[in-house]
Amino acid sequence: MSPLGLPFLLGALLGLVAAGPTQYFREEFGDGDAWSSRWVESKHKSDYGKFILTAGKFYGDAEKDKGIQTSQDARFYAISSRFEPFSNKDKTLVVQFTVKHEQNIDCGGGYVKLFPAGLNQEDMHGDSEYNIMFGPDICGPGTKKVHVIFNYKGKNVLINKDIRCKDDEFTHLYTLVVRPDNTYEVKIDNSKVESGSLEDDWDFLPPKKIKDPEAKKPDDWDERAKIDDPEDTKPEDWDKPEHIPDPDAKKPEDWDEEMDGEWEPPVIQNPEYKGEWRPRQIDNPDYKGKWVHPEIDNPDYTPDPTLYAYESFGVVGLDLWQEAERKMKEQQDEEQRKKQEEEDKKRKEEEGDDDAEGDEDEDDDDEEEGDKEEEDEAGAALKDEL
Repeated sequence: MSPLGLPFLLGALLGLVAAGPTQYFREEFGDGDAWSSRWVESKHKSDYGKFILTAGKFYGDAEKDKGIQTSQDARFYAISSRFEPFSNKDKTLVVQFTVKHEQNIDCGGGYVKLFPAGLNQEDMHGDSEYNIMFGPDICGPGTKKVHVIFNYKGKNVLINKDIRCKDDEFTHLYTLVVRPDNTYEVKIDNSKVESGSLEDDWDFLPPKKIKDPEAKKPDDWDERAKIDDPEDTKPEDWDKPEHIPDPDAKKPEDWDEEMDGEWEPPVIQNPEYKGEWRPRQIDNPDYKGKWVHPEIDNPDYTPDPTLYAYESFGVVGLDLWQEAERKMKEQQDEEQRKKQEEEDKKRKEEEGDDDAEGDEDEDDDDEEEGDKEEEDEAGAALKDEL
């Protein structure tokens, strides 16, 4: 298989595994430009980005590692390929593809969508209803996750767990397995990273239990583990002021009460001050613990043994957004601007130093000329005296 790159290189394998297994879709982009006859570009918008066929900047085999790669930044991409329709009812579904991000991507998706057979490929867009969305998504430091989204009764339901995706520049294999016992498994590079129950890890159904609307905490329910000791009393000598006049302070000898007013000693922290009195705590004999709202069976809950199943799969599509290179260029431009400002500032400082040295040289020349004039005048005066 080959990569899906952002510049994102895609090599995709969509399989339906039963007793066979049966492969319903396999794409390795190994026949040159013929891939474009199998993939349909959406015309929903006129400015979708273009995919190109390439092995990328680095690869193991220049031919075997070819895939389709995004070629334009700050663009949406929408492309899809059709295959023989099928249902995964009573069968295990396996979705598998490789992704390679050849740069330190800032924001862009690398996921695939599996659509029902009725999709209009030329009108495919971000709101087109799909069955399953699976794959990595990166946007800034906060979003580096593997999406696993199922459409259930017209609503897209996200997994409740956080599955971290790979964010380096190498090729990685993403695999989703959905089984008819309503369990799933997610693998990255053939290593299991998450698994469990569809019902437990997605909010497909209402909760099995709800709080009993008729129940309420009794008025006499005491949740206090500790209470004030009713037998404890405050000592008679407890109350002391927090600050007292300094007993060691003396009125200055030059203190003039007519001029300075009545002298008062400074205050200091009272060493006998004990703070606010509080009675000691004892175990509450009436303590009943934290009241827990009782639950009842949810009348709106109905189990669904077919959460995993879809009547129709017929199209695999890429509905993506890429932003990385533009942001990287903006960052590079900003770094270049700051660098240029620093160089200009340094150059001006050096020019200022040169000007100052020139002024000092001129001052020295003026002083030398003044000294020479004084010497000439002194010589003339001496000649007159002689």
